[in-house]
Amino acid sequence: MLFTQLWDLFIAFARASNLGFGGGPAVIPLIKIEVVERYHWLTNAQFTDALAVGNALPGPIATKLPAYVSYQVAGWLGVLVSLIGTILPTVLAVILLTGFLMKYSNSPILKGMLKGVRPVVVVLIAQTAFDMGIGTFPNLITWGIAAVTVVSLYWLKLHPALIIVLSMAFGLLVFR
Repeated sequence: MLFTQLWDLFIAFARASNLGFGGGPAVIPLIKIEVVERYHWLTNAQFTDALAVGNALPGPIATKLPAYVSYQVAGWLGVLVSLIGTILPTVLAVILLTGFLMKYSNSPILKGMLKGVRPVVVVLIAQTAFDMGIGTFPNLITWGIAAVTVVSLYWLKLHPALIIVLSMAFGLLVFR
């Protein structure tokens, strides 16, 4: 049973991290599919909370989410296995493909492939945001938080970390 859980954690996060073209944000929808839809380790609401906590902490989200989920599923051994699954294939790919990518970085074929995958990544991120947003805005206060966030990011140009800390303080005062 434990071996099966560990194998599932390894495969799920190896698959998500190695198909996530575009960096951390692009891997979030793939992790959500594995965690919420395929293996049912978390509900959509739990995943949204894990993502919120992960974004409030320093470091890449592509390692924080697997660590959080895996700890819930299989403890510290699960964390170790999922992080190996997340990092090892990418490290090996970088080592093996760096020369190839450097040699062909100006290739029209490679540039075309990357241009083709960018819209898919944006749609995957938008779909995940929409799915998470459905349960995140149950009342006017949460809609107000979203509106203040948009204003703070785009008009006031506040740093996202400051907005996260302020929203956590606000949530503590209002929702506890």
